[in-house]
Amino acid sequence: QVQLVESGGGLVQPRGSLRLSCAASGTIFSINAMGWYRQAPGKQRELVATLTRGGLTNYADSVQGRFTISRDNAQNTLYLQMNSLKSEDTAVYYCYFKYTSGGQIEITWGQGIQVTVSS
Repeated sequence: QVQLVESGGGLVQPRGSLRLSCAASGTIFSINAMGWYRQAPGKQRELVATLTRGGLTNYADSVQGRFTISRDNAQNTLYLQMNSLKSEDTAVYYCYFKYTSGGQIEITWGQGIQVTVSS
């Protein structure tokens, strides 16, 4: 059973930076993709960034050029470096891993972590 634990959130001032981490426990043999979503109060969950097994990245227009998604293969940890943060980045951030297990495609989500951008 794969579990994801997020860390690195908190309160930051506008134009500040944070780095979110998403550590996977358990055995993952074949990761297909991973990424981050976020959900602000009163809004639907939205895609922030994705990273494929082959290393391709995709970002929401609203974070392009400010956020960077990356992975530490050895530690099965996913990162989201967030720079030049804005108040509209305030949300609960969720990581996910999409992987193959026993011939089935599985998706596991983290528990979510709060990011608040405010002066």
